[in-house]
Amino acid sequence: MSDPVRIAFVITELDEGGAERALVQIVTRLDRDRWEPRVFSLAGRGPLTATLEDVEIPVFDCGATSASNPLDIWRAYASLKRELTSWQPQIVQTLLFHANLLGRLAAWRAHVPHVLSGIRVADRRGRLRLRLDRWTERFVEKHVCVSQAVADFSIDESGLDPGKVLVIPNGVDLAAFRDAEPVDLAEFGIPVGAKVVLSVGRLDPQKDPLTLLAAFERVAQRIENAHLLLVGRGPMESEIRERIAGSESGARIHLAGWQEDVPGILKAADVFALASRFEGMPNAVLEAGAAGVPVVATAAEGVAEILENGESGWLVGIGDASQLGVAIGEALTHGELAAAKPLRLQSVVAEKFTWESVVSEYDRLYRSLLEAAAPRG
Repeated sequence: MSDPVRIAFVITELDEGGAERALVQIVTRLDRDRWEPRVFSLAGRGPLTATLEDVEIPVFDCGATSASNPLDIWRAYASLKRELTSWQPQIVQTLLFHANLLGRLAAWRAHVPHVLSGIRVADRRGRLRLRLDRWTERFVEKHVCVSQAVADFSIDESGLDPGKVLVIPNGVDLAAFRDAEPVDLAEFGIPVGAKVVLSVGRLDPQKDPLTLLAAFERVAQRIENAHLLLVGRGPMESEIRERIAGSESGARIHLAGWQEDVPGILKAADVFALASRFEGMPNAVLEAGAAGVPVVATAAEGVAEILENGESGWLVGIGDASQLGVAIGEALTHGELAAAKPLRLQSVVAEKFTWESVVSEYDRLYRSLLEAAAPRG
């Protein structure tokens, strides 16, 4: 039997974000008889490092502390190039913007045969990132996008070569969410019998929590026992707290911070709400679908590839607090009619979006690159 193929995964950091958790799922589920994975984090080891090292996957810290410091970025690039040159993997797979950019340049200088980027979001925060992606595309063999919407964005807005772009979706641990035990939400100040609207995600302009708050104000006026629970941290936390303090419904809005038992919290919620302005394929929607929770979401990238409006959930306009509030109200009050939608969504997630199927697609992709490059006898 031949030795496992060395494959390097390069990511910006190993914090508890969606892309980072996706990397852990992919890397830990690869067949170790076929692949020898190693993870390179540009900016520190992070809380997910232990999960990888517990299953004997080495993690290398490239030493960056700030993505805005050019000297820091240069040091991380030099460190990554040195390590790749020394280890000589056959494949480099990168995820997230900084890792995509530095990873492909370092892999090129280290003469790595196969380089793939991972595009996780339709990033609308400026044109520079899109230009850098396009200018350095010649160092990349394939771009793996998490949804068709992200693939279309990458071709139309970034100008990437359509022949290099492919789609492998996000996944979810179906059993972990479907079979979770609901937690007692009283620890967050929510009374027994309340109708709970849950949002899980970074408190960041991308997720548009202010529109969600405005939508909940409308819901709270009509449904007396409705409560909103926000799980996550982020740069908008102070602004959100100020908005809550000035709200007539502030006593019914709860900030939980980061929580480990998201499956249990989902199982205790009545509705999951996503207000994002742009996405890739939101893990939070997949997790809510796996848990069997009714989902109300904006039509951000990738969402319509998971749920169908009116059939398996509610899809509303981006930035429209009125639409979002109406849909949340319907999900909370329409009884059996609303209950059928999450069952359909859970079935779709089980069929198309499990980590087993996602990792199988990555395995096929990596093998196809190696087979195509192998000399013909």
